[in-house]
Amino acid sequence: MNLVAIVMALQIGSAHTPVCAGEAASTTVLHTVAFGACAAQTKPQTIWDAIVATDPDLFLFIGDNIYGDTEDPSVLKRKYAQLAAKPGYQNLLKTCPLLSTWDDHDYGKNDGGEEYVMREESAEIFLDFFNVPQDSPRRSRAGIYGAQTFGEAGKRVQVILLDTRYFRSSPMVENTISKQEKRKNNLVGWYVPTTNTDTTILGAEQWAWLEKQLEEDADVRIIASSIQVVSQEKGMECWGNFPHERKRLFDLIQTTKANGVVFISGDVHFSEISVDTTGPYPLYDFTSSGMTHSGKAWSRAVNSLRVGNAYSGLNFGLISMDWANQSLTLESKSAEGETVIKNDLLLSDLMVK
Repeated sequence: MNLVAIVMALQIGSAHTPVCAGEAASTTVLHTVAFGACAAQTKPQTIWDAIVATDPDLFLFIGDNIYGDTEDPSVLKRKYAQLAAKPGYQNLLKTCPLLSTWDDHDYGKNDGGEEYVMREESAEIFLDFFNVPQDSPRRSRAGIYGAQTFGEAGKRVQVILLDTRYFRSSPMVENTISKQEKRKNNLVGWYVPTTNTDTTILGAEQWAWLEKQLEEDADVRIIASSIQVVSQEKGMECWGNFPHERKRLFDLIQTTKANGVVFISGDVHFSEISVDTTGPYPLYDFTSSGMTHSGKAWSRAVNSLRVGNAYSGLNFGLISMDWANQSLTLESKSAEGETVIKNDLLLSDLMVK
């Protein structure tokens, strides 16, 4: 792709992207929210057709939206241009609004955190590509976290987009056990939990912001974390690698009396639903990952908090809200649009007692 084509593709990707202004209110009542993660710009992206077919009210792109992996801003822009040039992606942009956060590869460094040398430039490129307004609060602070509220009282959905990269302490603690032990214990086994409680995932400013967001009125709160929140045994990147931060997150939901939380996550190249019952109410983490590539081996790794089965094919997530019956349906869908995982939840079960 020559330079002219790159510039044109970037213009397509931004000028026609009907994104919502971060941390503003929309009166639109949401009934379906689709989301996905892990979309390599070098691979075919036929899954967009199945996503568009669900006619979502909103799409959330929650990480590894491209595979950047560079310290060169021009390379990162060129890879975003490849995403912008995908016909299916352009069709999605004509279908519904889009909101986004990042994971490590679109951040720019595999498993990267605060040590990534190009994090400021990467954040600017990200916000520009996804057409985040210049007056958005997301542009006035470090990182790319943000929030958006939709609907009206009794049908209000708050979307919270966490940034699990920009502030995350590094390095993580590597798992030193042998490959044989990892296989025996059914682990991916890259990392183990840290005991250093001075480390962080979100950083002080983002934590303070999140507390204020959770104090706002909402009936459903979709909290997008690029890495898994609930599942913590595989030895992959997850909140469980920072157990004090995971506990802080659950405690904050309790103290703010934030009802209706459902986490969504990506990163792992397969789909599963996990639930933790030690918090203020059952906390579900709906993982959908692998829009262009997937990993069967990782899907077999231990997760004692999984609900039902994992799905290792290409997939995207769909959250449907039945406001009349005050319920949610979580569905993982294949690239062909077939439902491969499904779980129904009552809003009354997602309330601080």
